[in-house]
Amino acid sequence: MKVKVQHALMLTAGLMLSTSAVAADGAALLQKHNCSACHQAVKKSVGPGWKMIADKYAGDAAAAAKMEVKVRKGGAGSFGNMPMPPTPAKVSDDDIKAMVATILASK
Repeated sequence: MKVKVQHALMLTAGLMLSTSAVAADGAALLQKHNCSACHQAVKKSVGPGWKMIADKYAGDAAAAAKMEVKVRKGGAGSFGNMPMPPTPAKVSDDDIKAMVATILASK
């Protein structure tokens, strides 16, 4: 029984660390790829704030997939008429996934 508890604690700690790592990586990637030129943490600037986006998609199981496509291809209409340009091809899909996860976790 003691081994099972230790295993569960280690697994939980690992998941917490991996979630924190993704959030840290995502935040760094948002800066690296200049997303903050148009987006702020909370309030609207050129585009919506990260928290505004997270609030809009809260509870939507398909939110990450939708946002990954929007970030990659760009578009308009979700938060007004101002179009978001497509993300350059040099930004990897893994980077986009990490950035989207960070945005959706914004509080």
